[in-house]
Amino acid sequence: MDVFGALASPVRRELVQLLLERPRSAGELAANFSMSRPSVSEHLKVLRDAGLVSERRYGRRRLYRLEAEPFRELSQWLGPYERFWRDKLAGLRAVLEEDES
Repeated sequence: MDVFGALASPVRRELVQLLLERPRSAGELAANFSMSRPSVSEHLKVLRDAGLVSERRYGRRRLYRLEAEPFRELSQWLGPYERFWRDKLAGLRAVLEEDES
């Protein structure tokens, strides 16, 4: 699955946000949602398959953490679009400020 497909779900975006703070176990992550732990695990699998999250085992415990490289690639790909919209919004701001004068 591609990165955009993996991040299309609000639940998966929230998981990414939680993992941004620090690595966490599936149980810790599941405690933040009103869904079953297996459902959270399915979302984690999608993020893992997209390369956004990795899993490390420590005995019986599994910790999930973000992988930086896919986010770096995503940022590079989105860069030109960000500049495009920033320029468009700056132009809109200038027009609106002219109308206020």
